[in-house]
Amino acid sequence: MLKVMNIAGARPNFMKIAPIVAAMKRRASEFQPLVVHTGQHYDEAMSEAFFRDLDLPRPDVYLGVGSGTHAAQTAAVMQAFEPVVIKEKPDWAVVVGDVNSTLAGAIVCAKLHIKVAHVEAGLRSRDRSMPEEINRLLTDQVADLLLTPSRDGDANLRAEGIPEARVRFVGNVMIDSLMTQLDRARQSSVLKTLELQEKSYAVLTLHRPSNVDEQTAFIRILDALELISERLPIVFPAHPRTRKMIDELGLGPRVQSIKDLRVVDPIGYLDFLRLESCARLVLTDSGGIQEETTVLGIPCIPRRENTERPITVEMGTNPIAGTDTNQIVAAAPRALDNPLPDSNVRIPEFWDGRTADRILDALIECSSDRGV
Repeated sequence: MLKVMNIAGARPNFMKIAPIVAAMKRRASEFQPLVVHTGQHYDEAMSEAFFRDLDLPRPDVYLGVGSGTHAAQTAAVMQAFEPVVIKEKPDWAVVVGDVNSTLAGAIVCAKLHIKVAHVEAGLRSRDRSMPEEINRLLTDQVADLLLTPSRDGDANLRAEGIPEARVRFVGNVMIDSLMTQLDRARQSSVLKTLELQEKSYAVLTLHRPSNVDEQTAFIRILDALELISERLPIVFPAHPRTRKMIDELGLGPRVQSIKDLRVVDPIGYLDFLRLESCARLVLTDSGGIQEETTVLGIPCIPRRENTERPITVEMGTNPIAGTDTNQIVAAAPRALDNPLPDSNVRIPEFWDGRTADRILDALIECSSDRGV
């Protein structure tokens, strides 16, 4: 039996960890899973909601590191996590995504000679101004097993000189969560609560520092939103950090002046999945939402200059619009007026809801190869 420590730090991590832990519990004769929540995203109510919605067991270990600069937060995770690893002595550590907790967990385990598997390996934006890109690059260098969500990840790793023996193409584990929870999400009353009709609104998410930490960039986005909202209302579940930056940048009055921009509190995974799947248009700077809308066939405009998930652009659902007002405004009518028919929606290879079991198979295979 393999003792596997599953490390999550931010809400997008929970959607990736949940199906892996569930698969390990189904295969209890092969795996003993432990869940470590670093507390990088430290909003207790939101964390509780995500764990409940995803049927995740309460974490075996909660580190509670909280916020801080990138260096301070990464160091805090490493300091708090190291004694846990020494005590538990897992066979493997599974790290997911590209947040500070991902890199911190990988470094600690690599230095303690614990094997590391990186779920969502090989993704590259080619933009090193993004902290996530640095986390991705460094995590892939120290990980023993690189589990890629799409074939471009394999190509990226080959180009960086990573040996083929360390790479396995397994597919997108976030889609496991989406497919598992979609029926439950249909029971959500969020549309009734917000007085929305299906396909009559847009959904907005906005949280990346490049979009919300600099006033000029934020204002350009707000200008675009004002024009789009003339065509259909926009529902904006605002990230706590985004609300904070709106206040700090003095943009509260500008946000409030956009008549059909409805700012609401953050919502749980099931409610958001219902909101997203029934939207006519999604505007986002979230990589995970780009993936979900690709599978759901929902027109999506990523408000980013680049993406580490080019497959979502190639599949035709996510044209990159950047933060320029004119580009965003031009992309919206194209998406609204020319939606892809269901027959033209292409779902990437292995985005099929069975990625978690392929991950576990890879862990077993690599353990056998190395005598674990």
